[in-house]
Amino acid sequence: MKEQNTRLLNRRGFLTQAASGVLLFTTSTIFADQLLRTPPLTEGPYYPDKLPLDTDNDLVIVGNSGKIADGVITHLSGRVLDTTGSPMPNVVVEIWQCDAHQVYLNTSDSIPKAQQRDKNFQGFGRFTTSSKGEYYFRTIKPVPYPGRPGPHIHFKVKKGDRELITTQLLVRGHPGNKSDNIYNGTRDLIDRELILGDFKPVKDSRAGELAVHFDIIIGRTPDESSFVPGSLFQATKRA
Repeated sequence: MKEQNTRLLNRRGFLTQAASGVLLFTTSTIFADQLLRTPPLTEGPYYPDKLPLDTDNDLVIVGNSGKIADGVITHLSGRVLDTTGSPMPNVVVEIWQCDAHQVYLNTSDSIPKAQQRDKNFQGFGRFTTSSKGEYYFRTIKPVPYPGRPGPHIHFKVKKGDRELITTQLLVRGHPGNKSDNIYNGTRDLIDRELILGDFKPVKDSRAGELAVHFDIIIGRTPDESSFVPGSLFQATKRA
């Protein structure tokens, strides 16, 4: 409930207080979102260029091998909602991340690092949301790697052939976030909060499993034409 309540803060209230009368509006709907939309973030270079045969939502077991991937097992769940809070059913959520040995399921990364790659980690998964917009994955807690000190999981949400959003989830409180270029490139302080997740221990788990909840809010960014020319605040484009 804490995450949901945080998102109920809308940008109008936040920015109006920050601007203290300086910001002018041409329409009453500029910041009318009831929920804060998830900021889009870069896809990065390692979206799988050759999808595995197994693309289900359990990334810690490949096929019927029965062998568990290295790393801290993490239960990742959430909802896909629009900005009114309505669930978005039957949309496809994709995730991908490097394994516990810092290797992605992408030939430009996995071939040079074939010796260190964890072949028991699927690296990529898909899940179609329920009637309530819910999704679920079993994966591992992300780890940092050279070039990205902030451990993260990549997300892409699709409806049919249309991509609705590409974003990332980072680990709240990880020291590597301070020097991570994607996290630091997210200038809006609220947006920074919306891409962080609390990886909490699962009660009574003998294996030390974790759980994290991440809601994805699909919405539109106000464009620059919505602002009075010369206004102090301008809409920013995000990669």
